[in-house]
Parts: sequence; C-alpha cells; structure tokens
Amino acid sequence: MSKTYFLTGAAGFIGSKTAELLLKAGHKVVGVDNLNDYYDLRLKTYRLKTLQDFSHFTFKKADIENMSALKSIFKVHRFDAILNLAARAGVRHSMSHPHVYLTTNILGTLNLLELAKTQGVSKFVLASTSFLYAGQKMPFKETITVNAPISPYVASKKVAEDLCYYYHHFYGIDVSILRYFTVYGPAGRPDMSVFIFIKQIDEGKPVEVFGDGAQSRDFTYVDDIASGTVKSIKKVGFKIINLGGNDPYKLNYMIGLIERSLGKKAKIVYKPFHIADIKATWADISEAKKVLHWAPIVELEEGINRTVAWYDENKGWLKKVGV
Repeated sequence: MSKTYFLTGAAGFIGSKTAELLLKAGHKVVGVDNLNDYYDLRLKTYRLKTLQDFSHFTFKKADIENMSALKSIFKVHRFDAILNLAARAGVRHSMSHPHVYLTTNILGTLNLLELAKTQGVSKFVLASTSFLYAGQKMPFKETITVNAPISPYVASKKVAEDLCYYYHHFYGIDVSILRYFTVYGPAGRPDMSVFIFIKQIDEGKPVEVFGDGAQSRDFTYVDDIASGTVKSIKKVGFKIINLGGNDPYKLNYMIGLIERSLGKKAKIVYKPFHIADIKATWADISEAKKVLHWAPIVELEEGINRTVAWYDENKGWLKKVGV
C-alpha cells in the first residue's frame, strides 16, 4: 500500500538515495532541503534532478530550523512517517562553525519531533553517526553508553538522539535511530575521503592522508545504507541500530583500490593525525540483522569500481567541484 513520507535532506547524499528507493517502491515523498552551500550545489542539483523525474515526488526548499515553513507543509500533507536525514555534517567543520551544527541538528530535530507529536505522525527515523563511538571497544555495539562526544557535530547528534528518546517515552512516537558508518558511493559528498581521493588521484594532485593511512573505516555503500534506512520505517518501539559494512578496511587499502580502478598512482602526502578523528570504526550489525533483516550487499571493491565509473561518466562537470 502506498504511503506518504516526509523526508528531510532530500538533496543530500543519503537522503536522495533513500527518497529514490521509496519512490521506486511506489510511495509518495515530500522532500525538503535548505540547499546550503556547505559543499558545491551542483551535486545537490544533480541528485534532485533524479528525484524530480518521479511524479509522486514533491520538493520544497525549506530549513528544518524554520518551524513556520515546516508547519505550512504539514497543513497540506498527512504523513505516515518522518525521516530526518537532514544534518550539518563534518567533524572538522563543526569545530570552526559550532553554532550552525547545534541549531540544525538539535533545534531542527526538535521541530520535527514536535510536529510528529502535534500532527499525529507515529514513526520517526533519525540519521545519526558512528562517531559517537569514539574511544569505545570494537566492534561497536548499540548498547554502549556514549558520554564522550569529541566534536560539536558528535555532541549535536547525541542530543538529537536523546530528544528522540524523550518523545518516544512521553508521547509514544516509534523511533529508529540509525548510526551510519562511513558512507560512500556515486554522487557522494565532496568532503568525504573516497570522493576526494578519486578526484585528486585522477587529476594528479597530492593526496593528503591525516595519519599513516593504517586507520580503518567500516566503509558502507550508499545503496546499502538507503536500503537499511527504508527498512527502519517499520515499528520497532525505540531502537538504536548500526548500519555499517561490518568489515573495516585500512585507508591505504581503499586508496589502492581507487588506484587500480583509475589506472593511476596516488601521490600520497602523510599529515599529522587530526585530534577530532578516530583511529578505527567497526559496526556490530547484529541488531540490524535481527530487527530489520538487513545486511550490506556491496563489497568495497565493487563499490569503489561503481563510484569511479560514475566519476568518469560525470567528469566534465565534476572538474569544477572543489574538494
């Protein structure tokens, strides 16, 4: 049966792919995005164009911090669920621009939870982050209490999670909190390592690696992340669920995959490790398997090949996208 979903961050990397899956399944999606210039708008326009090919997709330029703009949308539509995939992302950027992270990620989430309460929307999905596990023992399990956020970005996500619990506990809203692990793939964010490295290696520019490259990440292909996000719309009560590749790889290995796919060698420059970064991520996805019947499908090698192929197809305009 077709349902109607309110999806924030519709022009974003994960948001646009999640919207696409919902639309292909025959659902109606009302997407919002403030189209901020944190990174090149050409990527956001590219993603939106794909979604606007669907007749049952409606897009509104709006900021989740703006409650009056949100209320005007909720006056027109009745929603079966809210998927809050809008966020100010980027650990390092949050250290120099902390205020906007707190207003978007906390106030924006609060606005949406209030609307869920007042408009009778019983399901809420929140995009969160694996960076909440900094300093914890791997593989990271959702039962771990997170009390040491190491950047404004991570702190804002922790508060957003706590707000979700409050609205679940007192108002009965069914909540799925998804902690994503290093998402990559076609049309990815240009501030993320995979996009940066592909572009720099292809253009023969120095590749800056912060640390010795032995740090590892639980890289997860965007289609898998979107699939898990769609599956999380089901009734769960209140659940925090890891969505990750469950198979961490070292940064140097990932760079090697890009080199082979491009047929070019990287000119690596090693820099000091960043204080707000973490050495490794590794998701325990047993909860996702049990609750969502989800597991990643795309292996890193295949995912890098697909991403490089997309880059080659779009290289003409991607040359103008800064990293």
